[in-house]
Amino acid sequence: MLNTQENCLVRIRSFYPKFSDKERKIADYILKNPKKIIHSTINQVAEDLNIADSTVFRFCKRIGFNGYQSLKIALASEVVEPIQDIHERIGSEDTERTVTEKIFRSNMKTLEDTIKMVDESAIKKAVSAILGARRVEFFGSGGSAIVSFDAYHKFIRTGITAFAHQDSHMQLMSASQLTEDDVAILISHTGTTKDMIDILEVVRENGVKTIGLTSFAKSPLSRGVDVVLYAVSEETDYRSEALSSRIAQLSMIDALYVNVMVAKKEEGKKALQKVRKAIAAKRI
Repeated sequence: MLNTQENCLVRIRSFYPKFSDKERKIADYILKNPKKIIHSTINQVAEDLNIADSTVFRFCKRIGFNGYQSLKIALASEVVEPIQDIHERIGSEDTERTVTEKIFRSNMKTLEDTIKMVDESAIKKAVSAILGARRVEFFGSGGSAIVSFDAYHKFIRTGITAFAHQDSHMQLMSASQLTEDDVAILISHTGTTKDMIDILEVVRENGVKTIGLTSFAKSPLSRGVDVVLYAVSEETDYRSEALSSRIAQLSMIDALYVNVMVAKKEEGKKALQKVRKAIAAKRI
């Protein structure tokens, strides 16, 4: 379930891959003219697009708003924020300092957009599932494999049995051994990666509890898991959307890890101390 407080434009981008042609026509219009929308009636938008008022209304409902007015209110709260500099594109004339600042601002915007989509009930369900698991396994391919290994690296400190594999065959074999007492956390920017969908099918057959981390609602992954968490981003000239979403994915993993450690209290602290003691000898 999406957070009802999230940024309107983020919500549109999240649903975009699953829109019909007519819905994409409306989405493109809103994305290109956000300031115009907040000063337009539903009838004016419909006339500009040569569609019925009811089509615009259904679009608003499709992305989770009560109607056109609630969409306008959400959109207005976004476009009046002084964040336009974050969307600046990197140009060949930019200095190294300017490029660096723009990247940092882009990452900040990614995190701001993601926090607006955080569903607290989904976080609670994910943490509860992890705390009750016999074993937690993280799955990801491509760029998301890096995030899955970062998650494994963190959760091994919790005292919870955690695993992650890079090879897709190893992932499937390991997934086949999970049971209803375990949790599988699948990470995919698009939510359509075949490797992740294959793994999802395997673990669901075994009754495994599933958590998905993705950028898109209505994707096969978000529809198929028990709990879905969102990490969003915006594509730029020099970075793909998937690459820029990684900072949000890593932050969401951090949030899960810290929430789990807080819930485990002294038990979590003891597990962390054991890890620190074990690796202390590796430091000069």
